[in-house]
Amino acid sequence: MKTGRELLSELFNAALHAADPLDTIAAHLPPPPKGRTVVIGAGKAAARMAQGVERHWHGPLSGVVVTRYGHGAPTRLVQVIEAGHPVPDDASDAAARRMLAAVRGLGPDDMVLCLMSGGGSALMSLPAAGITLQQKRDINKALLLCGAPIGEINTVRKHLSAIKGGRLALACGEARVVTLVLSDVPGDDPAAVASGPTLADPSTAQEALRILQHYGIGIPNAVREVLEDPQQETPKPGDPRLARNSVAVIASARQALQAAADVARAEGLRPLVLSDRLEGEARTVAVSQAALVQSVIQHGSPLRPPCVILSGGETSVTVRGTGRGGRNAEYLLALAVALQGTPGVHAIACDTDGIDGTEDNAGAVLGPDTLQRAAALGLDPQALLENNDGYSFFSALGDLVVTGPTRTNVNDFRAILLI
Repeated sequence: MKTGRELLSELFNAALHAADPLDTIAAHLPPPPKGRTVVIGAGKAAARMAQGVERHWHGPLSGVVVTRYGHGAPTRLVQVIEAGHPVPDDASDAAARRMLAAVRGLGPDDMVLCLMSGGGSALMSLPAAGITLQQKRDINKALLLCGAPIGEINTVRKHLSAIKGGRLALACGEARVVTLVLSDVPGDDPAAVASGPTLADPSTAQEALRILQHYGIGIPNAVREVLEDPQQETPKPGDPRLARNSVAVIASARQALQAAADVARAEGLRPLVLSDRLEGEARTVAVSQAALVQSVIQHGSPLRPPCVILSGGETSVTVRGTGRGGRNAEYLLALAVALQGTPGVHAIACDTDGIDGTEDNAGAVLGPDTLQRAAALGLDPQALLENNDGYSFFSALGDLVVTGPTRTNVNDFRAILLI
């Protein structure tokens, strides 16, 4: 008989396997063009995606992709650069310039294969003319700390960039651009992944300005001038310059959750895929899901144990404390507090890229004895939650999940097991 922790680990591993671009990319590769094929790409899965292209491609190939430090992988034909995430650094700027150089001068018989995954916004950061990299960094950091949803963050990023929001596609000239996306965004809108550098942008600079104002983020004069200049607006849907291009999503949270659900059924568990697009404050989501757990236990609704409740998406954390921990540790600590040691309940919450926030763990696990063991160590779960210190809580218990970089990214994976 498998333990709760073993079952949760099996479910998480199934989700990771389903989101591995090394094999999923093959079904989406276009036929080689008459001319050159240039690969460009950005994101936490970029190196693994490039490996997949090299494994399955027939014909000449060149190019450059950028990924987060430590997320690289060996390639033969496509150069892999590593850069800063979640805050851009000089390597992010250099990577963007290398991509622009790689696609310069291409003709109508050439093709650009663009590999995009979550994290690409920070990893290829080239400020719009008149804006400094430091100004972009400051605004990006402020948005991350204030708990803004990823969609709003990307709207701002697109309009402060010389490469995002379709601008990279325009730089490809007459070449056809085929974009393959590993989706980490709720709803799987390809234009939202890595801020859509090769796709038309339906958002506007005025929206970006309103978002900054809404969160009370200081707007330097140079940034305001860019956002108020209609000549610097991004290309919109229907732009004839993008007419030959195409896009496909090669893996998503939905696929990962369905793979976990299949494993659950094989283990005799009733799976409920709650949603692949949950957003909101991590602790609020946790309280809501704890209430669902109690409904299952007390009323057998919407399903009966033994069962597992699966969900994905991207929660957010409004940072008010000084502790350590990403959104998954925050969610799981809030869930532990809400469940108060409910018997038979185990849970896991992890980021599929292997990094929860900026820490070295993917996430953590909890069981019905979590609070009891914490009390024995003198830990105060509520105080640690208020200090945004989920990492310290689960580290002290030995309940962190540490995978290292997975080289994929379909965002958060959560599973609540009732046995």
